Amino acid sequence: MTIKVDNRHLYLQVIDRLKKDIEKGIFKEKEKLPSEFELAKSLGVSRATLREALRLLEEENVIMRRHGVGTFVNSKPVFTSGIEQLSSVSSMIRSVGMEPGTIYLSSLQTLPSKDDLERFQCNEEQSIISMERVRTANGEPVVYCIDKVPEQYLPNDFLVREEGSIFSALEESGDIRVSHAVAFIDPVGYHEVASPTLNCEPETSLLVLKQLHYDENDRVVLYSKNYFRADKFSFHVVRKRV
Repeated sequence: MTIKVDNRHLYLQVIDRLKKDIEKGIFKEKEKLPSEFELAKSLGVSRATLREALRLLEEENVIMRRHGVGTFVNSKPVFTSGIEQLSSVSSMIRSVGMEPGTIYLSSLQTLPSKDDLERFQCNEEQSIISMERVRTANGEPVVYCIDKVPEQYLPNDFLVREEGSIFSALEESGDIRVSHAVAFIDPVGYHEVASPTLNCEPETSLLVLKQLHYDENDRVVLYSKNYFRADKFSFHVVRKRV
């Protein structure tokens, strides 16, 4: 199993070897890796070199290290998407041949909070619709969604509808067209609400995607805070040199 030395840094060769072993199924998803001592000995490298390789693999979300327990292979994300273009969770799920679904948890009509007043530039008398939903893939919970939108932008019967896209509802009247969004992504560990809602194991991390959706008049018409299971979803962005 010892790696063949080339001109690259040794820890990079260890990374490549471990990734190949995972792809071949030598180390399976959610399986515990051998101890650092055993793994370093079998690869023919020092434990310092191995630890650097494992540190970088953990940053890439390939493995997960649990203090006092061991190192485990992470599940490969089922859904992957670039964030340059606005696309719905439903379209991401359908793209891999799975059926999207929605579980509605709550829909509330409230007066705007201080944050709502700032993000929507509304007045204190304008109502805000807040929704909590779980998006599913073939019946399995994969995303916990919190959405906020000024009531005036939605059809009058929106709260009594059993299902439907918020984007479609916003654009139903023809007065609003969502043109772009500003997104922020943060990794989080166990979340007291989202994690049990998504049936996550304690060590399963989440990706929180916060988005401000703008219409063609640069108004914020929708705020979304979505918790994605990191073992199911991955996101990437294309960066161009300027």
